[in-house]
Amino acid sequence: MTRIRELDALRGFAVGGIMLVNTWQHTPHEPGTGVDWTIEALLQSRFYPIFSLLFGVSFVLFLRGASRWRLLVRLFWLLCFGLAQHAFYSGEVLTDYAWYGVLALLPASFLTGGVPVLVLGAAVTVWGLTVGGGPLLIPGLFLLGMALMRLNPPRRLLAPAFAVSALATALLTAAWTRTGEWSVYSMAALAGAAAYATGLLLVLRPWLSALLEPLGRMALTNYVTGTAVIALAAPLLRADPTRWSVVALALATVVAQVLFSGWWLARFRYGPLEWVWRCLTWFRPVPNRLESGRDHHRPLPDPGVS
Repeated sequence: MTRIRELDALRGFAVGGIMLVNTWQHTPHEPGTGVDWTIEALLQSRFYPIFSLLFGVSFVLFLRGASRWRLLVRLFWLLCFGLAQHAFYSGEVLTDYAWYGVLALLPASFLTGGVPVLVLGAAVTVWGLTVGGGPLLIPGLFLLGMALMRLNPPRRLLAPAFAVSALATALLTAAWTRTGEWSVYSMAALAGAAAYATGLLLVLRPWLSALLEPLGRMALTNYVTGTAVIALAAPLLRADPTRWSVVALALATVVAQVLFSGWWLARFRYGPLEWVWRCLTWFRPVPNRLESGRDHHRPLPDPGVS
């Protein structure tokens, strides 16, 4: 199985956005500045829904080449990664992904077709909005990603989906600025995530994809190392009243990760943590080094899930 390059690029886009939002979110500062307002109104909570949707997509792809038991093992090791990350970064989301993968995606994998999963995903997402949003939206987004992968909607729907979601984002964001209601903000964030995802897929070109794909293929490595950078730099970031250091650090980190990811993947099939995760999943060492730019080993299922 080959990787789906557009999904890698979209995942890389989400990883970069998550780095900026996490850097800002975990170094709060009062009073708020223009940087704070911009990130909160236009970026916060817009990227993890994309990442969650792609996790549901990857779940379907992985099951095409592996058993549910193997996937359960994979989720167990993801939980272990999250617990280890929690030692230095309390805002980690890997444990949530592991638990919701078991509680939502695994049972839904027994449903046939995409429509039942789509209906279930919409219902769970609405439930998540009504009970507080945030991480509670993850299981519904997982299911929606699974449904989209099964239904395989045509590409011609991207443009109207972008137009509708962009308009909804503008209207809901304006409503949130007037009311301050968290439920309205959560809906604006979901609409914004849809607009960013469909918009990126519409404008994606080979040069842009080449920048984003390595970042997405090493999503686990880049996410964990990014949170380590945030934890180390937090005291300096809190001391900056302008908040521009948040943007500078996030940008510098993402640029470094893009360069390192490209360099690494020119020599290896999987990123460092991705390779460890894969070896643990399959209970044996997985060949990783590329020979003369080509992988001569028969790969284990690699459907595009990092």
